[in-house]
Amino acid sequence: MASSSARLLIAASGTGGHLFPAIALAQQLPEYEIEWLGTANRLETSLVPDDYPLNTIAVEGFQQRLSFKTLKIISGFIGSIFQTQKLLKEHQINAVFTTGGYIAAPAILAARLQKIPAVIHESNYIPGKVTRFLSRWCNIVALGCAGTAQYLPQAKTIHVSTPVRPQFLTLQSLDLDLPEDAIVILVVGGSQGAVAVNQLVRKAANTWLDMGAYIVHLTGKNDPEADSLKHPQYISMPFYDNMAGLLQRANLAISRAGAGTLTELAFTGTPAVLIPYPYAAEDHQTYNAQEFGDAGAAVVYQQSVLTAEILTEQVCQWLRSPEQLQEMANKAKALAITDSAERLAAIIRDLVKRQSRSYKL
Repeated sequence: MASSSARLLIAASGTGGHLFPAIALAQQLPEYEIEWLGTANRLETSLVPDDYPLNTIAVEGFQQRLSFKTLKIISGFIGSIFQTQKLLKEHQINAVFTTGGYIAAPAILAARLQKIPAVIHESNYIPGKVTRFLSRWCNIVALGCAGTAQYLPQAKTIHVSTPVRPQFLTLQSLDLDLPEDAIVILVVGGSQGAVAVNQLVRKAANTWLDMGAYIVHLTGKNDPEADSLKHPQYISMPFYDNMAGLLQRANLAISRAGAGTLTELAFTGTPAVLIPYPYAAEDHQTYNAQEFGDAGAAVVYQQSVLTAEILTEQVCQWLRSPEQLQEMANKAKALAITDSAERLAAIIRDLVKRQSRSYKL
């Protein structure tokens, strides 16, 4: 089988943290025919490029308590496995790649039934439930954090870091009115926004603005007070497409600690105040953030103890001493693995070649 005829199914759904690394991988495999597996009414319907046909299945996460809905979820899950297996057969898929989440389970199990290779990428330090339960049925578990291997003793793991979008590899221009010599603080709560972080920042913002800083605040779409602060040096919007350009320009980020966001901070060398999402599964954002904190690239605060006063003073300290920010920026940059997507693509190509050879024997 020639590599030009290779076909890959990518199962990635729900959040930018799952979708962007998968898109970055897909763009490293231009010779592959790629099908995408997702669910209806989630981010993949708008973020997945038109080059990759989107196939949707009805699958959702299991509830903690048994109920009548649990039976419906189980029935839908079983159906989604066979629906995915049918997709693999019809498109003669050679391998499956997934970035975890509940979309990964039917993809991995269908690949198992079809006896084709499966690769899962786990970006968080603490692996998700699907990764832990099904990693033994994957040929390779690619890790965003090297320390994650200790939680997956029965799996074959390879540390590759987390891929970022190609925009992060080149300098991006911005269409925002930001003076060249201004210190820019970027506030971002992830793809869904973070109301609690937004509230803290708005309480602290006037002090930073009075010191001459500019603030670009990505509030998300769920903040009822998003338009409550007005100032010529304060730019507020729900979402901004050019995150690469924003992070490249920012002198400091105030952010949640999703794995994808941390990878982007490393690529752009952006120091940060990290406020892990306190309700993340198994508190995985705290573990994600700790690597940056330990490296001196960020300061980590738990949301439960962070006050507007603490946040105000921490940022003011850096505004008075920009050389501290530069030192943190250098340490953030040192954490970046710039060829993560290429490493993942090489893993996929190698597995497909091996599979092809086994068929010919």
